[in-house]
Amino acid sequence: MLRKLPMTVRQSVRDLTMQQLHKDNHYVPKLYLKQWAQDGGISTYRLLVPNEKLPLWRMHSLKGIAYQEHLYNYVVSGHQTDEFERWLDSEFEAPAEEVISRVVRDEKLLPDQWRTLIRFAMAQDVRTPARYREFVARQSTTLQPLLNETLERSITELELAVSDGRSLRRCQATELEKFPFNLVIEPQPNGDGMLQAHTIVGRRLWVWNARRLLTDTIKKIPMKGWVILNAPPGLSWPTSDNPLIRLNFHGPEKYDFKGGWGVKNEDILLPLSPKHLLYTCIGSRPKICAATLDLQTAQFMRRIIIEHADRYVFSTEPSDVHLIRPRTICAEQFMAERRAWGDWNREQSEAEAKLAR
Repeated sequence: MLRKLPMTVRQSVRDLTMQQLHKDNHYVPKLYLKQWAQDGGISTYRLLVPNEKLPLWRMHSLKGIAYQEHLYNYVVSGHQTDEFERWLDSEFEAPAEEVISRVVRDEKLLPDQWRTLIRFAMAQDVRTPARYREFVARQSTTLQPLLNETLERSITELELAVSDGRSLRRCQATELEKFPFNLVIEPQPNGDGMLQAHTIVGRRLWVWNARRLLTDTIKKIPMKGWVILNAPPGLSWPTSDNPLIRLNFHGPEKYDFKGGWGVKNEDILLPLSPKHLLYTCIGSRPKICAATLDLQTAQFMRRIIIEHADRYVFSTEPSDVHLIRPRTICAEQFMAERRAWGDWNREQSEAEAKLAR
């Protein structure tokens, strides 16, 4: 016979549940992908497969796709924290759910709702594995010289202040204080010390940078000039595991995805449903103002969405994606990626713990 738990026990169970680590970090939120789902499943086209016998399309549950264990859960003070995952949910995902539903219902958005939608779009831009790889490639060549230059400049300023008898300038506490690095003083033969700054280009630094972008840089993003574009009859928007597109467009065959949020005349696109797409042109009036696109423009945008995918394309049903983006069939590459993600949390956690010492 089942017995009802005392209130104190039930509260303890709830507290324990709340404190449980969010292990499966969805880099494309389920509340977003559900716009393409049918009966709880989503049609998925995989861009990297181990052999050609696998079907082009496969149904996945929303819970079982577009996630990576401990993608954002870094180590701090000897323990793993999911604070960034929870922050993304509370500040960007949850507020956007109803706004996206309003878009799907073709309801007018108020200014605050537009702001919520744009914030969601920028959050989606910084959190995917594709963006992580771009971040690592960029920082691996630029970060250490920047650290050295900053350290040398700071030491020079401190030495001048001491020699002039000036008080040291006190800086206000900012998010920069959480920058994941440590300082090491190496004794020199002449009795001096050499100050060195060390950091690791990995998960912790990526999460720190993403939070900085979503806290500071996001304030500079124009909140006007955004529109919702509708797909024409007979065509629907797919989406992907890298859905926010920053497009440098110079012509139908001359474009790239290397722009930034501050680049004038850059096009920003984010599919919101099979029929709705968020769009703006940074620093200019939107190039496209029609509520429903003509077929030629819509076909180009659909191609862009597919080309921008990282490892998955999602749709309401199987389609001709393979004609636009043939999948890569390579067992060696497939297994190498699987092993890398299998080792991800252990390797990143060890590096974060080492940096903290």
